[in-house]
Amino acid sequence: MPFGEYPYTLDDKGRLVMPPSFREFVEDGMILTRGMEGCLYVFPLASWKRVEEQLEGLPLTDAQSRAFVRFFYSGASKARLDNQSRVSVPQTLRSFAGLESDVIVAGAPGRLELWHPPRWEEAITSVQHNPPQPDLLANFVA
Repeated sequence: MPFGEYPYTLDDKGRLVMPPSFREFVEDGMILTRGMEGCLYVFPLASWKRVEEQLEGLPLTDAQSRAFVRFFYSGASKARLDNQSRVSVPQTLRSFAGLESDVIVAGAPGRLELWHPPRWEEAITSVQHNPPQPDLLANFVA
């Protein structure tokens, strides 16, 4: 499972050097797509297959399900690390996430997240000041 957060920079061609601790996680390829709270999600191919199975199970007759699948799939892009351990982030996804130069690369269960640093700080501060309800954390700490 990938964990940690690392500040990195996009080059002028929209490429991001993958932090060394995350390279093995995505070495077989990855899917980049829109995430929640204005970040990007990066799924290794094996994890993406599980995500697809869940999305395919959503009811086609439900408008909210269709909208979410559309949001998630239409921005998806398949990628691989190049010889210098860089991944090219498509312009449409960079625009969505507000990524211009500086990027926070953060680990999460089953995925990585790419954040515009001010959004990252806002998201972290929000959780710090408004933690999840106790019932969501009931089994978190033993």
